[in-house]
Amino acid sequence: CSSQEKSMKHILAALMQEVSQLSVPVPWGELRGQVWGPDHGRPVLCLHGWADNCGSFHTLIPLLPKECRYVTMDLVGHGLSSHRPPGTFYSALDYVMDVRRVVEGFAALYPDMVDVLILLDSFGVLPTAELPAVMRRGIEELLHYEKRKERIYTYEGAVERMLAANPGLSKESVHVLLERGLVQREDGFVFSRDLRVNFKNIVRFSLEQSLEMLSRVQASVLIVLASVLVVWKRFSVSAANPPSCLRWFQRTVVTVPGDHHAHLNTPEAVAPFVSEFLQKKLLTVNLPREEL
Repeated sequence: CSSQEKSMKHILAALMQEVSQLSVPVPWGELRGQVWGPDHGRPVLCLHGWADNCGSFHTLIPLLPKECRYVTMDLVGHGLSSHRPPGTFYSALDYVMDVRRVVEGFAALYPDMVDVLILLDSFGVLPTAELPAVMRRGIEELLHYEKRKERIYTYEGAVERMLAANPGLSKESVHVLLERGLVQREDGFVFSRDLRVNFKNIVRFSLEQSLEMLSRVQASVLIVLASVLVVWKRFSVSAANPPSCLRWFQRTVVTVPGDHHAHLNTPEAVAPFVSEFLQKKLLTVNLPREEL
């Protein structure tokens, strides 16, 4: 069975599973997403990475425990969710507030609301050097953006553009992401993602602030690293050499074949680790009586 055939099987399996649409009103529009699994299932929030959308979990969730209720959301400025108002930036803290609007919880700022945390090719809060230079660049990028014109693509052109920007994505995965990643106009297609998410985030954390934030995480943590360290190679980290700031975590670190989008391209490699972790750390733990 070829990798393409396997990908199509995962997609078909996903489509066969009951999925409902999620819409949460916010002051500037709405947050959109999807909900998988039974109403009574243990809630699991799935947050996609930078420049993706909730479609990145489309092939993984059908392979995970059916006892859970998976809530996936398009972060603000991604997928089908509304963009932030004109003239504003995108920051990590704003995303935390958006997530809290959906489920009222996130690991560092609201540690009592999170039982387990699974990071797919991510280490959470990392420090930034040269803060003034980064902030200045972010400001200049936003001012330049306000003068630009919207770019129109054909569907095929959008696929080529996405493959060029994400060479590790399979073509099948690109089509999955573009289901929520494109908006059709009379003259063609535009990416639904707000280009402002690409700009340098002017709200950054120093090393001391990052360590303080990470030290507050109380949840059990699973870190699934891709063997091709596209994102993290500049930090010289790996499963054998995670950042020292993770020493506070009760953590498990594993490595899977592939690159940053391994959970979408080859979900069968990621699912066993995620499923085992959910079974051990979440599904076997009784809820407090008031939550039953």
